[in-house]
Amino acid sequence: MLGILLALVTAALAAPLCVRALGRNGFYVLALVPFGCLGWVIANWGRTQRVRVGWAPSIEMNIELRFDSLAAIMSALVLGIGAVILAYCARYFEDDEPRLPVFAAQLVAFAGAMFGLVTSDNMLLLFVFWEMTTVLSFLLVGHNAEQAVSRRAAIQALLVTGAGGLAMLVGIIILGQVSGSYLLSDLFAGPPSGIAVDVAVVLLLVGALSKSAIVPLHFWLPGAMAAPTPVSAYLHAAAMVKAGVYLVARLAPVFAESPAWHPLILTLGVASMVLAGLRSLQVTDLKLVLAFGTVSQLGFLIMLVGLGTPDAALAGATLIVAHALFKACLFMVVGIIEHGAGTRDLRELSGLGRRAPVLCGVAVLAALSMAGIPPLVGFVGKEGALAAVLDADVLGEPAKAALAVGVVLGSMLTVGYSIRFIWGAFADREVLSRGEPESGDLHADGDLHLAERGYGHWHAPGALFTAAPGLLAVGSLVAGLCAPWLDDLLIPYAKTLPGVLDSHLVLWHGFNVPLALTILITCAGIVVFQLRGHIGESATMLGNADRAYDATLRAMDRLSLRMTGAVQRGSLPLSQATILVTLILLPTVLLALGTRTGVRLRLWDSPFQVAIGAIMAVMALAATVLRNRLAAVLVVGVTGYGCGVIFALHGAPDLALTQFLVETLTLVIFVLVLRAFPAEIDESRTAAFKVRRAILSALVGATVAVLATFAVAARSTEPIWHLIPDAAYTFGGGKNAVNVLLVDIRAWDTLGEISVLVVAATGVASLVFRSRRFGSAPRAADSPDYDPDLISWLPAGRLVGRRERSMVLQVTTRLVFPTIMVLSVYFFFSGHNAPGGGFAGGLTAGLALTLRYLAGGRYELGEALPVDAGHLLGGGLALAAGTASTSLLLGAPPLSSAIVEVTLPVIGHVKVVTALFFDLGVYLIVVGLVLDVLRSLGARLDSELATDEDESASAQGRFQ
Repeated sequence: MLGILLALVTAALAAPLCVRALGRNGFYVLALVPFGCLGWVIANWGRTQRVRVGWAPSIEMNIELRFDSLAAIMSALVLGIGAVILAYCARYFEDDEPRLPVFAAQLVAFAGAMFGLVTSDNMLLLFVFWEMTTVLSFLLVGHNAEQAVSRRAAIQALLVTGAGGLAMLVGIIILGQVSGSYLLSDLFAGPPSGIAVDVAVVLLLVGALSKSAIVPLHFWLPGAMAAPTPVSAYLHAAAMVKAGVYLVARLAPVFAESPAWHPLILTLGVASMVLAGLRSLQVTDLKLVLAFGTVSQLGFLIMLVGLGTPDAALAGATLIVAHALFKACLFMVVGIIEHGAGTRDLRELSGLGRRAPVLCGVAVLAALSMAGIPPLVGFVGKEGALAAVLDADVLGEPAKAALAVGVVLGSMLTVGYSIRFIWGAFADREVLSRGEPESGDLHADGDLHLAERGYGHWHAPGALFTAAPGLLAVGSLVAGLCAPWLDDLLIPYAKTLPGVLDSHLVLWHGFNVPLALTILITCAGIVVFQLRGHIGESATMLGNADRAYDATLRAMDRLSLRMTGAVQRGSLPLSQATILVTLILLPTVLLALGTRTGVRLRLWDSPFQVAIGAIMAVMALAATVLRNRLAAVLVVGVTGYGCGVIFALHGAPDLALTQFLVETLTLVIFVLVLRAFPAEIDESRTAAFKVRRAILSALVGATVAVLATFAVAARSTEPIWHLIPDAAYTFGGGKNAVNVLLVDIRAWDTLGEISVLVVAATGVASLVFRSRRFGSAPRAADSPDYDPDLISWLPAGRLVGRRERSMVLQVTTRLVFPTIMVLSVYFFFSGHNAPGGGFAGGLTAGLALTLRYLAGGRYELGEALPVDAGHLLGGGLALAAGTASTSLLLGAPPLSSAIVEVTLPVIGHVKVVTALFFDLGVYLIVVGLVLDVLRSLGARLDSELATDEDESASAQGRFQ
C-alpha cells in the first residue's frame, strides 16, 4: 500500500516533465502507473493487510494503512477508472492546452490522495487525505482559471466541502478522545457510546454528506461541471464524490444504530434522489443532466450503505461499482460530443446517433445500466436494493414503506432522465434556438437542421478517443452477466455488518416483488420522460440552491464588515489599544479566578544584571521621546543588545549570539527603510504625553511580567531542561542542546518557522517589486558607468558616488569579508557541539553580505552573491523538507537523525549527524532571506531613490 502511494506521488511529480516531453501522449505513460497499482489490488483481494509507519506518535499521527474488502472495492475504482481517465485525456486535450503539465500532475496526485483516503486506518490521516482531495478538486475544477464560471465553481466546491471537512475533523477528535484511539480498527473492536459519540457521528455525517453532494449541500456539484470533462468523469462520478459514500459505508457497521443516523441518512438520501432526479429532467446541458443525476444516484447510494443491513450493504457496494462505470462512461461521451459538435446543449443536437453509431451504442449501454435495465450491472444492483429495502428489519413498517416509495419514485425519475440523455444527445429531431422549450417531435432530416444551427461540422472521434468510455460500457455489461463472480468479490464487505446476509447477486431471481417493481419503474419512467415538458423549475427547490449560497455569502460579508467596522475604525492607536486591553483583562481575570501557586522571586543574580536592566529601561523610555528616527532606532537596538547580554550572563551563549546577530541585522534593515523617510518626525505628528497611553503601557508590561512569574511558579514536576542535555547527546549526537533541539528534537517547529521565513521573504519583496518577484541583484556590468579597466578595492566600489563612497569602509570590507564568511562556516559546522548552528551561521553570512552592500552599493551585492534569492529560499526549504522525507523512506520517524562515524586518512575520526543537512537548509533560507531583503529594501530602494533624485534635478533644471 505504501508502495502504491509512493508510486502515485512519484508519478505526480514526474507528470509535468512527462507531458512536456511527450505532449498529450504523456497521459498514456502516466496511465500505466495506476493500472500497474491496480494489479496489486487484484492480487491481494480478499486479504487484510496493514502498514504502520511512525510519524508523530505523541499526537497519534502515524501512517496507519489498512487494506480490507471495502478498501479493495474503492481502490479498484480509484485506480482502474483513474487509468482509463488518464488515457482518455490523451485524446481529449490538445498539445497547446494551457497548464496541461500541471493538470496532469494534479490528476495523478488526486488518485494518490483518494487511495490514501480509502486505505487510511488512522482517522487523522484520513482527514489529511480528505482535505487533499478538497484542495486538488479546487485546482482541477478551476483549471480554466481565466473563466469566471470556473473560478466561481472552484471556490464554491472548496467552501462547501472544506466546511464539511472541518465539521468532520471535530467529530474525529471527539471520537478519538472518547475511545482513546484514532484507529478505525480499534473503533470497530470496541465501539464507544454516549452523547458525545452521537454528536461526533452527526459531525462526521455532515462531512460525508457535503463531500457526496447530498441535499441541501448538493449545489456545488452541478456548478463543478465547469471543469474539463475528465475531471467530471473522475472526481464527480467515480472518485471524490464517493468519499462521503465510502465514509458512511465504513462507519455503518458500528454507528448505524446511532439515534441520528437513520433520520439523517435515509431522509436526505431519498430527498436527494427525488429532487435531483426532477432537476435532471429540466436542465438542457448534457453535463448538467448527468450532474443532477449523479446527485440523485449519490442519494441512493448513501441511503443503501447507511441502512445498516448486510443485504443493503451488498446492494450498495454493487451500485457503487455500477455507478462508477456508467457515469464515468457517460461523462466521457459528453466530452466526445462537445469535441465533435462544439456544443453539449441538447436543444442544439440532432442526428448524432446516425453519424456516430459506435458512440451511440456505448452511451446506450451505459444509460441502460443507469436506468437499471437487464442485463447490465445497474439492474443487478437495483434489484438487490429493492429487495434490501423491502426486507429492512432495522426499520418500522411505516418507515420501510415510505423508504420503498421514495426509492421507486427516484428510480422512475432515473429511467426518465436516462432516456432524456440518449434522446437529447443522439436522436433525430428538430433542434431549437437557445431558450426555447424542448420539442418532443422527431424530425427525419436531423442533419439538415444540425447544419442550419451551425453544428454540421461533426468531427468523428478516433478509435482511441471512443475506446475509454467503450471499455467502461462493456464493463457494465460484463459485470451484469457475471453477477455471481461480482458477488464473490463484494460479499466480504457485506458480512462486516451485523445480521444475516440473505441475498446474493444474480442476474435472474425469478418472478418476485423486486422484478414487478422494476417493470413498474421502467414503464413509469417512460411516462415521466414523455411528461418532462410539464415539469417546471418550481417543481423542485434545487433551482434556488445557488441563490441561497450567494445570499449566505453576502450575509457573511455584511456581518464581517460590521464586525470589522466596530473594532477597526482605521485608527492604528485604537486598534493597538483594543488588542492590549484584551491582553490585560483576559489573563488577569482568569488568573484572579483560577488556582494560583506561591511565587518566589529572585530579582537578580549579580549587579551586572541590575545595571544592564537599568540601561535597557532608560533606552526604552528614550525611544518614546526622541524625534530623530535614526536615534530612536538605535536606542531600541540597545535594549535588544542588553537582552543578549542578560542571556550571556545566564549561561546561554547560543541565545546571546543569535540575539546579537538578529539585533544587528534588524538595525540594518531599519536604517535601509528609514532612508526613504525624513530624518526628523514632523512636529505635527509628535504626540504629547498622554496619561492614558502611559498607564496602558505600564499595565501591559506589568501583566506580561506577572504572567511570566506565575507561569514559572506553576511548574509542579521536574523541569524538562534537566533531561535535555543527556537527551541531546544520546538521541541527537550533539553537545549543544539548543542546536539539537532546533534540528532534531523540535525539528517540526523549526520546519514551520523556516517556512514562515520563506513566506515573510516573499511578502516583503512582493510589497516592493511590482512586476518580477524573484531575481538576482544587479551586477557591476549592468551599470552604464561600469569600466572594467578601472581598479577598485571592491568590484563595484567605483560605482558609488564620491559623496557616499568611503575608502576606509571599502578597504576594511575587502579584508574583513572573507574572515566573516569563514566564521559563518565555522558557526555552521560547530553548532552541533558548540555555540552556533545553521541559523547563527546564516545570520553571520547575511551580515557579511550587508557589509559588502553598505561598502559597495547595490551593484556590489550582485558581485558578492550573484544568485537568485528565490533559489536559495526554495533550495533551503526543499533540503529541510527532504531530510524529513528521507528518514521516512529509510523506515525512521521523519526528521530523526542518524549518526555516521568514519575514519579518514589525515583527517582522522569524523562523526557526522544527518541533522547537518537539515541545518544546511536553515542556513540557506536565512542567507536567502537576507539577500532578498537587501535586494528589495536595499538595491531596489536605491534604484528608486536615484530615479527620484534624477527626476527632481531634471524638473529643477527646467524650472530654472
